[in-house]
Amino acid sequence: METTNYGFSKVVSLGYDEAIEKVTEELKKEGFGVLTEIDIKATLKKKLDVDFKPYKILGACNPPFAYKALQAEEQIGLMLPCNVIVYVNDKNETVVAAIDPIASMQAVKNDKLGDVAETIQGKLKNVINSL
Repeated sequence: METTNYGFSKVVSLGYDEAIEKVTEELKKEGFGVLTEIDIKATLKKKLDVDFKPYKILGACNPPFAYKALQAEEQIGLMLPCNVIVYVNDKNETVVAAIDPIASMQAVKNDKLGDVAETIQGKLKNVINSL
């Protein structure tokens, strides 16, 4: 697994559509549902008539932890849901990446969010590692 200052990713040995199915299954095992699915390739084709690589943004939510975060910080909804992306890179490899909630929530400066962010980070890392 590779990490950046805002997320973590992994090249997977799955096709694009298969990776989307697998990551959705693994998210469910960690208590997440996919609330939104944005097909970037289709959107860019429709809106700009440009061709883009296969790329989807999955908006993942773990309701109990989202509720805890919302209780601690009313406007944390600006950072929700947790984005997980699946795309095909320039080497024709399928990549799955997830936001690091600790990194995104640090900007909020609310100590009550720390435990929630750590728990969600662990769950998202489990998802990526399981692929």
